[in-house]
Order: sequence, then C-alpha cells, then structure tokens
Amino acid sequence: MIEVTAVKPCADYGLLVTFSSGERRHFDMRPYLHYPVFRKLENPGFFALASVDYGTVTWPGDIDIAPETLFIEGVPT
Repeated sequence: MIEVTAVKPCADYGLLVTFSSGERRHFDMRPYLHYPVFRKLENPGFFALASVDYGTVTWPGDIDIAPETLFIEGVPT
C-alpha cells in the first residue's frame, strides 16, 4: 500500500507529494474544489495548512484525500 510521507502546498492549489516509494508527484486539487467536502480549501490560507497524517494528505476539520488518488492522478516530477 502506497502512503504519503511528505506534502508541500504549491501555487494554484497544487500539492507536491512524496510517497513511501520515494516517488514525488504533483497533484492538482482544482478539479476537486467544487465538491462540498473540499470547499474550505478554496481559501488559499486554509489550503496551505495541508499536512501528512495516517499516510495521506489532510487538512483541519477531518478533510483528507486518498493516497491512491494522489498517486494515480498525480504527475511524476
């Protein structure tokens, strides 16, 4: 099972994600911001609070996204 080990929020709602395999991928959150669970992330200050917890990217308020989604949809860097 792939897990996230590090995340860096980037401009334009991007995430630079490092995985347990050592791979790094850029993930674009913009297509997900229209979903109700992710609406708070439209605030750039709130989006910047991204961190790693339990092997995936999380934000305050129990907001998270599956590590598999981050890996599959992410672009290798």
